[in-house]
Amino acid sequence: MTFIDAVKACFGKYATFSGRAGKAEFWWFALFQFIVLLVLGMFSNLLYGLASLALLLPALAVGTRRLHDIGKSGWFQLIWLVPFVGWILLIYWLVQPSGPANAYGDGPDAPLPEDVVPGAQ
Repeated sequence: MTFIDAVKACFGKYATFSGRAGKAEFWWFALFQFIVLLVLGMFSNLLYGLASLALLLPALAVGTRRLHDIGKSGWFQLIWLVPFVGWILLIYWLVQPSGPANAYGDGPDAPLPEDVVPGAQ
């Protein structure tokens, strides 16, 4: 997944908290969010605040889908509120590779049926 694909996917699933998101989708969107907020913060506090509000929901949604990808509930994002230990644990979870199919669905990198059986429609 490329940078542009990840940003489009996150805005396309603006408030979708179900399903799974791979590492690339999550980290590319995190980079996009960081760059946008950094640039807008240089110009205006008002623009920074508006962009923060606009990007909050898709950031929470992609974070939830990323945790679903490793088999954890999206509510584990709240561990971020625990200083240092919570931050380290959450970052550790977010860099884990995608797991196999779980209760939240197939993995984001799961092959499509036509990739498994050539000629299948």
